[in-house]
Amino acid sequence: MATLFLTACVQDSSDELINSLQEEPIEKIYPGVDEALWTYFERFENEAAERGIDIDLTDGEIRGVILEIPEEHVAGSCSFNSQRIDVVTLDLEFWNRSSDMIREAVVFHELGHCSLIRDHREGSDVNGNCISLMASGTERCRQSYTRAQRAGLLDELFDTAFAGDWFN
Repeated sequence: MATLFLTACVQDSSDELINSLQEEPIEKIYPGVDEALWTYFERFENEAAERGIDIDLTDGEIRGVILEIPEEHVAGSCSFNSQRIDVVTLDLEFWNRSSDMIREAVVFHELGHCSLIRDHREGSDVNGNCISLMASGTERCRQSYTRAQRAGLLDELFDTAFAGDWFN
């Protein structure tokens, strides 16, 4: 099970960007996924498509739930196993207190594990910002998922150089 530990590692200053994303109506149904997560699943597919990658999360192979995660400082997890359906889990307390932008960052991180078969990627730039949305949150970098850095982080997320088996 992969987990994302949040200790003030995601900053939110992109409400304008997210407001523009929210104007798009959800056109798909995601079986086995909590309806509150549908917009993030669709955004993930759209961001992949903008980078020339075809991802369809409507096939039911990845489920998504929002419930209490008992471990402290864990905002989300991806449980995956070749013998079962993968499950993205978001912590209910985290979900209730987080902005749309922070929710997106964590959902995309967990879908990076479950859909893209990405592992954690640590490291920071000269300013101390994480170089990847796939950072675990346990290192000393700051996850700066802002309007200014969103596109670069998503380019890295969908970069085939860091791809798991999904691209081959």
